[in-house]
Amino acid sequence: MLFEKLKVWQRSARLACDVIELFEGNKNYALKDQILRSSLSVPSNISEGEERETIKEKIRFYYYAKGSCGELLTQLLIAIETSSVPKEPALILVKETREIAKIIATIIQKDKRKK
Repeated sequence: MLFEKLKVWQRSARLACDVIELFEGNKNYALKDQILRSSLSVPSNISEGEERETIKEKIRFYYYAKGSCGELLTQLLIAIETSSVPKEPALILVKETREIAKIIATIIQKDKRKK
């Protein structure tokens, strides 16, 4: 299956776009740079995992994607706490990040049983 057809990739790519839009014009350059990198890392690692030859390799990249969700979640919460972004739109992204992390965890568990 092409990774672009995976719902988890579609949702994580949309999340990255939403993060980019939320931080457009933000002057906190250090936070902005870091959060954009972590948001882009989620769909990037999913796609890289899907392109790998073995289940073991795929799982490794899905773990990276899940880790990037944790990183993104931390950065969003800090951005909210420091009033770097509007709270309500950021909370929507927090919720979506958590949901994507759960989906990734489910995929990892299913793939582990295939090994």
